[in-house]
Amino acid sequence: MEQEQLYDQTTDRRLLLYAYLQPREHHRTYLTTMRLFASTLLADLSAGEVAAKLAAAERDGLVEPGESRIENVIARLKQLVEWGNLVPGRREVIASSIAEFQHGSVRYQVSKLAVRVQRDVDELLRVPEGAREVSRELLPAIERGLGQLGRSLSDAVFTEGGPGARRAREALAEQVTTLFLQHAELAVTVRDFYAYLGQIVTRHHLAPDEISGFRNLLVEYIQMVVEDVLRHTPAIADSLAQLARGRTELLRLLGPADGLGAEIERSRGRTTADWQELTDWFVDRPGRPSQVTALREATGRAIGSLLASVKRATSGGGLLPGRRAELLKLASWFDSAEPDQAHCLYAAAFGLYSARNLLPAPEHDGDDEHTPWRDGPVLDVTVSVRSRGDRGARGRTSRIMDDPITEHALLNEARQVDQQRAEAVSELVGAAPKIEDAELSSGALDVFCELLTMAMAQRERAEDTGSAADPVRGLRLTVTPEQGRTTRIATAGGTLTLHNASVVLEAGQ
Repeated sequence: MEQEQLYDQTTDRRLLLYAYLQPREHHRTYLTTMRLFASTLLADLSAGEVAAKLAAAERDGLVEPGESRIENVIARLKQLVEWGNLVPGRREVIASSIAEFQHGSVRYQVSKLAVRVQRDVDELLRVPEGAREVSRELLPAIERGLGQLGRSLSDAVFTEGGPGARRAREALAEQVTTLFLQHAELAVTVRDFYAYLGQIVTRHHLAPDEISGFRNLLVEYIQMVVEDVLRHTPAIADSLAQLARGRTELLRLLGPADGLGAEIERSRGRTTADWQELTDWFVDRPGRPSQVTALREATGRAIGSLLASVKRATSGGGLLPGRRAELLKLASWFDSAEPDQAHCLYAAAFGLYSARNLLPAPEHDGDDEHTPWRDGPVLDVTVSVRSRGDRGARGRTSRIMDDPITEHALLNEARQVDQQRAEAVSELVGAAPKIEDAELSSGALDVFCELLTMAMAQRERAEDTGSAADPVRGLRLTVTPEQGRTTRIATAGGTLTLHNASVVLEAGQ
């Protein structure tokens, strides 16, 4: 419980670093100030220096008038310190007045996490709205890097303790860092491209020129990306499997960073979790499909969505093509019309005239009268209205929301399932000391196989030990590789045989 509370406090404190991006007011001043601190290394600025730089930004219209005044700058800097973006400090200065001493002696530095937040913000603001090219050329580079890494690892182990040991370890570290940087860039470009693709193919209506463009994009570009990934994945998976056997030596040779302390944020590839994440990107595991598999499935869904859009736009029956062109023409009329003409167009196009309220005003109006309609909530237009302009009701009658008979039946079924599982677990608990001498029922066998599957999925290699538990009922299964050992579990339907493995059941955990 204490660890959870500590985690929540740390998370909340770090999330405050983003508060300056969208506060209720002065967000342009905060953003410009943080850019000043993040633009140079070891930035150390006083309130007066920040005010002088904000004055130039105020003349260019980047911040609101009056934000460069020293009293406003001090208030903004104190707020950034409270959020954790800046760290206050002091320096001895020569001042002619107490105010000048106060403004010059207090210095501000940017925190490490705030620099990373600002860097991500600036990168986000520079990103265009279109698709991002996938860095396909990194796939053969990753394949070559893994092959070279295996040879460098052998050289580093062979020369350890000799005159060339340091150079061999530096070459090994260089190749590991390069490999993970290449994979990080590849993974980011793939995620960005498919995120853009997802927001496009889910649209109900696409213009003919858009359909043609996305058809070329899907048929040509995505096919090329998927083919490259599938072509290089087997060789990459084999190299990762070979490196997995020497991963302990690899991590030992990379070693901890000397003189930087235990809390340092190390480069990628220096921990087992980093290598597991890299392996999971290319290699499937039981119950955990790889990102390559997810990429192939996402491509299939994208092509299916595009074909549905093409069929909807070109078919003669069923849903008619959308009225996008007519709506754009109507919007142009509204844009060029005078206020009186716009009211007439609105009434003629939508059949909505001025409302007359013949009842007393409600006690509470949910609408915000200060918010323009263009900034208010978006109304979800149904498919029939969007496609045919038909406001008639469609579909069958809605089902009964409150069905006590069905609810009672479902509750009874859930209770029976829970009781059967409890009986199966109790049977396994009783048979746990001598599992090979007992005969399990079908229900107990199902629970046993479920725990066995989860325990096998936890293993990274065949020689590792796997464990899985039922935390509700306190039952744990551990499977351990043991050469020459054959474990036989007798059941009502036959015998379950496990070769080269021993199974241990523990109750009451």
